[in-house]
Amino acid sequence: MTPGLSLLFMTSCGLLVATTLPAQGKPAGWDAAVKALDELMATDRVVGGSLVLARSGAVVARHDAGLADRARHQPTEPGTLYHWGSITKTLTAVAVLQLRDRGLLSLDDPITRWVPELRQVHNPFGSMDGITIRMLLSHSSGFQDPTWPYGAGKDWEPFEPTRWEQLVAMMPYQEIHFAPGSRYGYSNPAYIYLARVVESITGDPWQSYVYKNIWGPLGIRESYFNRTPWHLAERRAAGYTLRKEESGEERLRDNGREFDPGITIPNGGWNAPVADLVAWASYLAAVAGGQTAGPVISRETLEEMWRPVVPVRDGEAMGLGFFIVTEGKRRLIGHTGEQGGFRSFMYLDPASQSVVVGVVNTTNNARPGESDRAFRRAAGAARELLGN
Repeated sequence: MTPGLSLLFMTSCGLLVATTLPAQGKPAGWDAAVKALDELMATDRVVGGSLVLARSGAVVARHDAGLADRARHQPTEPGTLYHWGSITKTLTAVAVLQLRDRGLLSLDDPITRWVPELRQVHNPFGSMDGITIRMLLSHSSGFQDPTWPYGAGKDWEPFEPTRWEQLVAMMPYQEIHFAPGSRYGYSNPAYIYLARVVESITGDPWQSYVYKNIWGPLGIRESYFNRTPWHLAERRAAGYTLRKEESGEERLRDNGREFDPGITIPNGGWNAPVADLVAWASYLAAVAGGQTAGPVISRETLEEMWRPVVPVRDGEAMGLGFFIVTEGKRRLIGHTGEQGGFRSFMYLDPASQSVVVGVVNTTNNARPGESDRAFRRAAGAARELLGN
């Protein structure tokens, strides 16, 4: 085959197969999107990052910049393995809806039916039995945002809780923050509780369930959780955090190539090359656009997940596991992620069958406000590519 761009397409059994396409010209808006990502990299002193645009599964433009690992002088490249943080929640949400579609649960089930330990949490607004699976999926349950209440950076602190019993031990000392179902309030532990639902019903560990029922049927083979498999380890990117020292000096901390997300894997543990995220988003777009059916989820269920449940901010709402962004007449679907020094976004346009995925391996904790604005600009410029 002649050199070209990667293409992912689906066989009749749902597998994702790679081939190549002839190189194409730059799409409209690509230079602006690359500039916005490069500006984020400059603002946050980012070590490395990638941006990819795909249409109907075909990668039409790609930008890899900087280093995957500064200590090794290892550049970013198409096969670099990144950490995707909260984009993982889309897997958990789809897993729950799969079980609903099989008649094994209802979205209006009390979460305590499947995770009875949560009755220990204080709820000043009523019974914990009134909090439903639907509320957890839409981040409207009232549970707190962070999973772990510690974060001073002590050497003895784990990155995140490593065992379920640690979360259970904290439950009597937590409370619901607002009336469940009344508004949006992002919650990481909510998705750990949803993973417990999956485990309670199926008997499978959450990770095994995803391998067997999502990644396996789609032929996604280089995605993984926790420590990198030995045959992929050389491609793993390191994560970095920009911190401000007591002296006022900004210092870039190397977080290393591996870290343990612990019990939080169902809300943020996905590691993969960009191609796997493109494959996932392209599959969802193809199902929603009627280009393919199953084998993971139906068009009707995706449409249900992508209906707004609670507003987030102007032009953005939360569905069931996905954010819905309205820009003019366009309805875009996606999620962002941040963990371990990595920041990422994934958006898709079902109408145009376009997908954009971006990631950087550095988080700016020294100037978080400036960093957040730069990240939003980069994500917004990337979304402009969808439909162009």
